[in-house]
Amino acid sequence: MDKTALFLQLVSKFPLMARVALLHMLQASPASKYQDLRTELIIAMLRSFLDVPKPKSITFTQRMLSRAPPIRGTIWTSKYSLPIPTEEDARAIHDILNKVIDELRDRDQPKTARIQLPEVLPVEAEWTAHRPGVPKDAKLPDIPEREKYAEMMKDVRTPTTVLYFHGGAYWLMDPATHRPTCRELAKRTGGRCYSVRYRLAPQNPFPAAVMDALVSYLGLLYPPPEAFHEPVKPEHIVIAGDSAGGNLSLALLQLIMQLQRSGTTVFWLGDERSIPLPAGVAVNSPWMEITHSSPSCVTNAPFDYLPGLEAQDKAEKLRDPCSAWPTNPPRMSMYVADDYIMHPLVSLLLAPSWRGAPPTYICTGWEMLADEDKFTAARLHAEGVSVTFEEYEAMPHCFAMLLKNLREADRCMEGWSRFIARVTKPTASEGGVDGDDDKRSTTRSTFTTIKSGTLEEKELDPMTLSPYTEEEIREKMRRRIGLKSVPATEGDVAKL
Repeated sequence: MDKTALFLQLVSKFPLMARVALLHMLQASPASKYQDLRTELIIAMLRSFLDVPKPKSITFTQRMLSRAPPIRGTIWTSKYSLPIPTEEDARAIHDILNKVIDELRDRDQPKTARIQLPEVLPVEAEWTAHRPGVPKDAKLPDIPEREKYAEMMKDVRTPTTVLYFHGGAYWLMDPATHRPTCRELAKRTGGRCYSVRYRLAPQNPFPAAVMDALVSYLGLLYPPPEAFHEPVKPEHIVIAGDSAGGNLSLALLQLIMQLQRSGTTVFWLGDERSIPLPAGVAVNSPWMEITHSSPSCVTNAPFDYLPGLEAQDKAEKLRDPCSAWPTNPPRMSMYVADDYIMHPLVSLLLAPSWRGAPPTYICTGWEMLADEDKFTAARLHAEGVSVTFEEYEAMPHCFAMLLKNLREADRCMEGWSRFIARVTKPTASEGGVDGDDDKRSTTRSTFTTIKSGTLEEKELDPMTLSPYTEEEIREKMRRRIGLKSVPATEGDVAKL
């Protein structure tokens, strides 16, 4: 978009800005009691740009939002493509993914459902770390990617490795759009991020992204000889992501756990390999349920910039067609075939069990996805998982990445990175200091709400965090799939 077009777009928003400002001054909008005027205006503007009556085509939007900005300033980026070593390795990935998908089949899926597995392909990623001591406009040195990685590692202070999956509803964004987030996590933990360019829908529906995630994790644990990095110990890896990337993070975890439940190994680089659990999982505003059937998708709309469900449904019917969408035959979701919408690797709220999972961090705001995030955190805790849950009062979806000047955003990034650093902290046997803090598996659960503005912290009761049972959630999903638009009822109002 050129400067003139952008200016005209902003001018057209003046009536909206005036209305929001007036309601804020009168304390007449839901958000005005919690957010300052600047924050409420930004959220309203973001919502207006996203809530368009006739969206551009999928391929056009993908091109617009996947443009790589210049890499400058205090960041290292080294691009790497993980090859698939042999045809035998590719067949093994196919076999185990097909096995797990079949074993985890949900009871509400049609018995005739059959998944078409994609080709196993090399997976691109970006190694990212903090680059201290350079100007804000510093360019990366003009050297090969392998040498960039070697220079990057000179600035990495800890063994912490974040396997990162970007958000974007599974059809948007790229590691390039999430470089600032990965750099910030690397800076605060002293480690590095491995940000994966997984295949996007609708061109590559489920389970392509899950396959790429599995291959990336294998590549960290058991890298091929020509890789930039040495093998990474699982106790130094945290799987992390935001929004759809949070869904993918927990789908990968569920896949690993199912392999462990069944005692399945994977043939990779000429050997049968076990796939151990990572040190932890850390997800920001994860999208846990693909149908958007949670009541907070309606009731929390005033605090979020994401368009409401009714507006989304209407807009999608008018979206410009392209070669990628709508598909033939048509399907409801860009990400997944209709028969697999309720599969536990797609809608993680239906996962059979989280018992035995590593420590998990989940943060959310007063956003449309809040109910599913709360339910997930409460369920993990009930099944014996160490959970760090943080709820940010009146904050929208993934606010820490968009509203970086807010104190709440800094607090969120600090909580996120502090968890990652803690669960990957070296134990005494690895050269760390002996003590209780070194016992990763015994970290107790904490559930906290962070007040807007003051950052006052209040403890939450995980037993009352989510008012819904799994069966109630399942029924809401069934209704949403069947009716496509189910308004929230009086009894569905989310508890904020």
